[in-house]
Amino acid sequence: MLNKVFNSLFLFMTVLITYSCSILPFGNSNPSARNPGTTSTTTNLDYFSDAFAEDEDGFVVAGFDGQTPGPNQIFVQGGRAVLGTYEEDVFFTHDNVERTVTVQSFYLDQTEIANIHWLEYLFYIKRDSSEAFYQSALPDTTVWDKELAYNTPYVSNYLRYPGFRYYPVVGISWNQAADYCRWRTEAVNKQKAIEYYGEDYVEGDLPPIESGVYLPEFRLPTEAEWEYAAYGQIGNQFLDENQTQRRLYPWDGRTIRSSRSGSVGKFQANFKRGRGDYAGIAGALNDAGFVTTSIYEYAPNDFGLYNMAGNVNEWVFDIYRPLNFQDMEDLNPIRKSGFLDDEEDYDYENFNSMISNASRVYKGGSWADGAMWLSPGTRRFLDQDSSAATIGFRCATTALGTATASN
Repeated sequence: MLNKVFNSLFLFMTVLITYSCSILPFGNSNPSARNPGTTSTTTNLDYFSDAFAEDEDGFVVAGFDGQTPGPNQIFVQGGRAVLGTYEEDVFFTHDNVERTVTVQSFYLDQTEIANIHWLEYLFYIKRDSSEAFYQSALPDTTVWDKELAYNTPYVSNYLRYPGFRYYPVVGISWNQAADYCRWRTEAVNKQKAIEYYGEDYVEGDLPPIESGVYLPEFRLPTEAEWEYAAYGQIGNQFLDENQTQRRLYPWDGRTIRSSRSGSVGKFQANFKRGRGDYAGIAGALNDAGFVTTSIYEYAPNDFGLYNMAGNVNEWVFDIYRPLNFQDMEDLNPIRKSGFLDDEEDYDYENFNSMISNASRVYKGGSWADGAMWLSPGTRRFLDQDSSAATIGFRCATTALGTATASN
């Protein structure tokens, strides 16, 4: 008897749900990017789906399954955020005031670019490019060399020794990082073209935009993108759209030690604890590295991104200027030039300032920096053709037409 009642109730609910879906306006009947239908909603003309079919003479609407992220890339859902330094400004720079902005969704490398990735790059450009360009892509390994420190083994071994394969590449200038992004774009998109055309592939061919095959354009992230991703505030959005708990670091809490079960008391980043203290004492090391360490060494933040604080600083796209409320946009802000803040006002040529249009921002703190630099709101700058043993990078790509990864 009970089974009959249950079956009857189940049948009734099935019919009710089916009927509701058929009459309610928010059903799945409207066309979408993934399901455009078979005919035009404005002309009733048929759509065709195979761009390679010889007997089709009509408007082709290719299949679309959403944007596919590039290799090693994590989707970062955009949104509103308060960016800038909100702790005490120790150096009184006042160059990153708090401001509310919106950053659109994008993709960011899960990790810093490692030595093995740079060696792969060197291999292919040595084979396919000029000797001059290959020489220009070599990292400056002398960044490890100091007159009063015995770092000589790193000069010859850090880049190429297998034990350092998945350590972040350093000695890379902003210009070199930008060149790598362009090469990576060409390498990845060539593979996509070969997959798309198959046996019909001709060198240089790329799938048309209308095909739905996304061709990522790798680039350095904007400063706003990097800072937004580093904070990982998505992990604090529990009840409503108000951010009631900001973060000082890419993790919760106001300390650099972990409070998570199984790792209580351990440092959450690779940094310099104090003068002369890079790793702690033998038998109870503070962190995992005397200099850099593996790009996977510490737990990722809530976006799934590793080492957004410590290990190495990271180049971003923006040229350096003190940030304020006036000369900025509040949607996808970026500083591409000296617009409204000309370099002539800083008198770089007469050595009265270090700021010019070649000054590029780097962020995140490194193995040689104190804890204050681990906060994503802090920022420094260096000339775009300079490099250091404390600066690396990761790449970003744009998320097109989507607010979420599933659209």
